[in-house]
Amino acid sequence: MVLRKSTTDKIWDLISSISWSNLQPEIGVTFAAQMTTMQRIYTTFLFCLFTGLLFAQEFNTTVSVNTPNLALTDPKVFETLETAIQEFMNTRKWTDDVFEPEERIDLNIQLTIEKENNPTSFDANFSLQATRPIYGSDQSTATITHIDKITFIYEQFQPLEYSENQFDNNLVSVLAFYAYIVLGMDYDSFSPLGGEFHLQKAQEIVSNIPPAAAASFKGWRSVDGNRNRYWLIENLLKPQARNFRQATYEYHRQGLDLMAENSGAGRALVLSAIKKVGEMNRTYPNSMIAQVWSNTKRDEIIEIFKAGSLTEQNEMISNMIKIDPADASKYRSVK
Repeated sequence: MVLRKSTTDKIWDLISSISWSNLQPEIGVTFAAQMTTMQRIYTTFLFCLFTGLLFAQEFNTTVSVNTPNLALTDPKVFETLETAIQEFMNTRKWTDDVFEPEERIDLNIQLTIEKENNPTSFDANFSLQATRPIYGSDQSTATITHIDKITFIYEQFQPLEYSENQFDNNLVSVLAFYAYIVLGMDYDSFSPLGGEFHLQKAQEIVSNIPPAAAASFKGWRSVDGNRNRYWLIENLLKPQARNFRQATYEYHRQGLDLMAENSGAGRALVLSAIKKVGEMNRTYPNSMIAQVWSNTKRDEIIEIFKAGSLTEQNEMISNMIKIDPADASKYRSVK
């Protein structure tokens, strides 16, 4: 499975791989002249590689903007918006790590316009799903599936620009917030608590929303309800969530990634991860992250345990109906 490397490490690997000892002077050409020529070639080669790595972004994002009930706004505005969001997510460098094209995180964003407040202000449902590959297979697994409600202002051809520690535009802040949430969840799935840095970046975005903006654009404050951006990142960084984030690693890296090689052992580790989420749910009941995780993993868990033993099925059901009681009947249907 892919392990993230910094751009500096990757460039150093490339430089170290060059066999300078194989350079031999040709007849009639001085060694110094040949070295100068070869160094120019290698310098150009490395510059091109470095530039490619430097701009190898983290996301492979697809965006869909749906407008079922437009009355005030030209539909072309939303075609422009769709392109702008996709370019914003895919061309910005969100980390210092190297992502080869095949390693990029697949991210699907759907924005459904629910209300036109005026020709440039909109209420919308914002849904996203991020996936990562499952080792040894051609399948992928969702790391987060989530729906948010947002209000934003957008004028056609308006650039989407993000500045750290500064609030300019609610849509941009929402996109940046979820970019770091997705990165945090993805990195947590590859190493224990590996997404801490990115989750802290998401927390900084919440902290930097000015009070007046937070009052106008709901979802950034604790008083805006118990299922919003404030509570999502608060839950993920809470000490009680350490078990949950450790379970994210065990579920993906130790469980799913093993299943192509040994489905029984992989399923046992997935069950162990589910139990850890259950432990978190007992110490931190009715948490938002338990709900988000259940929405993300429900169907996958049911499919995994259709092939499990009766004992495994019973243990899965016993844990999941406490974590996700509203869908208890779905878990019981596995038998």
